[in-house]
Amino acid sequence: MKILHILNDVTDRGNGIVHAAIDLAAGQVVRGHTVAIVSSGGGLQPLLERAGIQHLNLEHSRNPLGFIKAFAGLKHHADAFRPDIVHAHVRMGVILGWLLSKISDRPLVAHLHNIHEKESLLMGLADRVIAVSTSVASTISEQGIPQRRIRVVLNGPLGSPRMSAFSQVDPVDLTRPAIVTVCGMNHRKGIADLLTAFDQIASQITSVNLYLVGDGPDIETFKHQAQLSPYRDRIHFEGCQTIPQRYMSACDVFVLASRRESFGLALLEAREVGCAIVASNIDGIPEALDEGHAGILFKPTDTSALAEISLRLLNNSVERLALRARARSNLEKFHYLTMAKNVDSVYDELLMEVPQIEYCRESDPLLPATQSSCHTSKNHNHR
Repeated sequence: MKILHILNDVTDRGNGIVHAAIDLAAGQVVRGHTVAIVSSGGGLQPLLERAGIQHLNLEHSRNPLGFIKAFAGLKHHADAFRPDIVHAHVRMGVILGWLLSKISDRPLVAHLHNIHEKESLLMGLADRVIAVSTSVASTISEQGIPQRRIRVVLNGPLGSPRMSAFSQVDPVDLTRPAIVTVCGMNHRKGIADLLTAFDQIASQITSVNLYLVGDGPDIETFKHQAQLSPYRDRIHFEGCQTIPQRYMSACDVFVLASRRESFGLALLEAREVGCAIVASNIDGIPEALDEGHAGILFKPTDTSALAEISLRLLNNSVERLALRARARSNLEKFHYLTMAKNVDSVYDELLMEVPQIEYCRESDPLLPATQSSCHTSKNHNHR
């Protein structure tokens, strides 16, 4: 099968959507598919090449002229690559893919990685919408996307080429005991709540330090809040890190205090490293933590509960070690090949519903002569 993924870019600056899409594409290559990603490029292009994923350059722009050029570019790539499935991971990609589907026979799949903006409902234009958690699926169903189009496939970063280089890393030399978070620096990640909770923790443990790994639009607001803390000398903003696992493997407690979180790739990375995890009980987080077996859940924005749980773990090495062991168990369902297999099932189901038109592969100049058997294409004017 030929699969064309649409992304805005392939940045190496800690974008979870990009990471999840590349993990999926890499798994699809291992499963025998021919896979390409169309995007404006970025620092992860060398990784794509090593993983056997083609990269096709496409500049995105929200202005009318830029959109027209983007669609023309996508059509050009699609005509040359001839995908069986177009798989969009971003809103603009869904709109471009939907227009492409109107003038071609290519089914469109949308991957809904977050539900934090109303524009995410544009994903409902696709023939199938993959939600990264049952929580996301429930939310978008309530918001109007028909259940018949929604399928749940959990994120699976573990084992992927993107992650394999991080399996054996040297921990950062942190001042311990250390609390670490890895996330985008924006309000929905609960950074303000974590900073408030840290004041309570630091007042009880005079040597504890907080390390915030990541970057984002609200980082200056959080730095200002940290400067007002009496414990500001123990709060460290580390910026975006290419290998955040170096911080995870060095910490005593890993915290994700999100107010909204569709799933949380960082939680799976922290689990693989073997962190003692504390996270907010919201959206898809419980699914990432096996409903609280692999980490301790607290009510979002409840800074007192976050502080109390963190203090308990920092003061109790036995409980902390037991939690670390539970974090590393039952991880098979989060493997990248498991995710690719489950997405294949979505594709197969969709293609079975589409009226079929046969054409001979030997008529495709892009295919080797040894593959010149008849192939079943799909006419998907079925919506």
